[in-house]
Amino acid sequence: QKVMRRRLGFLAVLALVSVSLVIGSRIFAARITQPQKTVSTQSADLDETVKERLRQIIEHLSGTIGERNLVRHKRLNDAADYVQKHFEASGYEVKRQTFQVEGLDCHNLIVEIQGTTQPDEIILVGAHYDSVQGSPGANDNGSGIAALLVIAEELKELRPKKTLRFVAFTNEEPPYFQTEDRMGSWVYAKSCKKNGDKIEGVISLETMGYFTDEPKSQKYPPLLAAMYPETGNFIGFVSNIESREFLNQVAKSFRSTSDVPSENASLPSDIPGVGWSDHWSFWQVGYVGIMVTDTAPFRYPHYHEPTDTTDKIEFERFSKVVEGLVPVVKELVGE
Repeated sequence: QKVMRRRLGFLAVLALVSVSLVIGSRIFAARITQPQKTVSTQSADLDETVKERLRQIIEHLSGTIGERNLVRHKRLNDAADYVQKHFEASGYEVKRQTFQVEGLDCHNLIVEIQGTTQPDEIILVGAHYDSVQGSPGANDNGSGIAALLVIAEELKELRPKKTLRFVAFTNEEPPYFQTEDRMGSWVYAKSCKKNGDKIEGVISLETMGYFTDEPKSQKYPPLLAAMYPETGNFIGFVSNIESREFLNQVAKSFRSTSDVPSENASLPSDIPGVGWSDHWSFWQVGYVGIMVTDTAPFRYPHYHEPTDTTDKIEFERFSKVVEGLVPVVKELVGE
């Protein structure tokens, strides 16, 4: 609850900081002005296939397994095993980073495609597979982990110039959120820094599956409402200031290939809410990273609730977001 209060306190703080940024002519909430693509380049058959794969993954995680965290440790391990088998079915060799929290084994799952000409340069795409206590976690974060697995499957034959790494993290949710040596992504980020890994950018896939065309369905602090849409029908890209260049690169690439509306914001990292997922962990050790999100509690009424179930996911637009991210990742690593 303490973490939730900090997260929801983001509204008031963000409003005040946004005013100071604008007045000082230091507008960090940079929006890509490139026109959104109006015609999708993906075929209807591919769209249906992606939708079905996403649905199956989310239904298994949130329905068959259900709530998955250290309180439900067996289910958390079941989710890790399921993610590993899915990676392996796509032809990847999975490495487990195992660490202990409260005497229980926890696992980050890592796969990668080695770069052909610039193997030391790494692009990392990640998502967490645990859910908060009391919730089956269909959207948070079944949608993010489903997107991760489908993108990895789509790119399994890729021969990139740079190394492409996919990581499924554990323990993102409270009470382990932003806790050193307990939050899976922080444990992993520190190990990357220790190993000298040259990670050029991190994309964290977080709570991505809820879209609505209802007027005034998207919530903001009052001073931001004039800058952004009032309807929750877009996907968001969020980063700290240090990751602004990487954010703009990703957002621009997405907008050139996808017809799903998107918004992006690069804000100071000390604003509660900007680091609401695993990208935050990589900031702590000096890497740049962004979050891809439907904005979670600012739009999604079932956030961290028992009602966060598969039927709340809007698979039509969610699948198009996932399809749109595939060429983005390909562009980042080069072919």
